[in-house]
Amino acid sequence: MMTNQTVTQEAVRERAQEAFRNHLKHLSGGDIKAWVDLWDENGLLEFPYGPAGFPDQKQGKAELYDYMQNFPKHFEVQFTDLVFHLTVDPELVIAEFKSAGKHRETGNPYNQTYISVVETKNGLITRYRDFWNPLVAIESIGSVNDVVRFSE
Repeated sequence: MMTNQTVTQEAVRERAQEAFRNHLKHLSGGDIKAWVDLWDENGLLEFPYGPAGFPDQKQGKAELYDYMQNFPKHFEVQFTDLVFHLTVDPELVIAEFKSAGKHRETGNPYNQTYISVVETKNGLITRYRDFWNPLVAIESIGSVNDVVRFSE
């Protein structure tokens, strides 16, 4: 028997996971304006594994837009193999997934494996910890300096 609290928890979890699915959809589709709309006004995007010189974080919709606006010009990617891990907090999303694609200028593959830890509130992303392999980005873009330049 499901209680109202269980239904509510599941609805909250589904809303959080839907925000994450839309994050992937908008990035692969190149719709950065729609991607930014998924974020809380003060949303925080963190890069724990960024290479030296790469920013530790970007915060707020304006900074997030500035950071990601050129992503579609540089990368052509599809996200695959999405798996959500059940969490006690229904607004917390832990996801594993992959990207299959290429860097448009170099033509080099961009096949990345990700683990994302994403906090949401009322269906908006408030904090996103983006765990990715910087070596894949360096090989795709060309050099550490080019990866850092992309982040500026």
